[in-house]
Amino acid sequence: MNFITELGQYMLENYAELLALTVEHILMVVYGIVLALVVGVPLGILAAKFEKAAPFILSLTNILQLVPSLAMLAILMIYFGLGFETMVIGLFFYSLLPIVRNTYVGIREVEEGITEAGIGVGMTSLQLLAKIQLPLSIPFLMAGLRVASVIAVSVACIGPYIGAGGLGKEIISGISLQSDLKIYAGAIPAVLLAVIADFILGKVENKTKERTT
Repeated sequence: MNFITELGQYMLENYAELLALTVEHILMVVYGIVLALVVGVPLGILAAKFEKAAPFILSLTNILQLVPSLAMLAILMIYFGLGFETMVIGLFFYSLLPIVRNTYVGIREVEEGITEAGIGVGMTSLQLLAKIQLPLSIPFLMAGLRVASVIAVSVACIGPYIGAGGLGKEIISGISLQSDLKIYAGAIPAVLLAVIADFILGKVENKTKERTT
């Protein structure tokens, strides 16, 4: 029996557990990304509207991205304890940079002529933002969301080190037991999640580009 057959048999036998870990992995990623959108989009808008604030906001999110993932989670664990919620906070921090930066760039890239036309018809700053600048910056935001999602899927794999679940639980168990089967059984679904997220969000990004051109 070759390795691929053994792996297929192992994944079939442990299908229910792997599915539960996959769902938990997806939930961690989704919650982290949603939090990053809720905080990151306003920060990106703030950076675009107030140039003096932009270097501080972008530098802060850059610093968060540069902190090694295990170090970040270790620090968060001190303050928030072990578990699912701490991993979500970590994914939130790691997802901020691409969302903030792309929101900022998207708003800044709106053609000046379009903005002036809006001002010319009597739009307020808030109306310009809601009706012109944000809609036209959506392709940039989708690109940032696409990057953030792939990063979050990969970072979530180290969640078990701080008591979170997800597919990393199977990978780390495989490392501890020196079991190639367990490592691949966790790694393959994680890779597929990243590929699927990138593919779907890439399609959405292209659609938004078509609508705004």
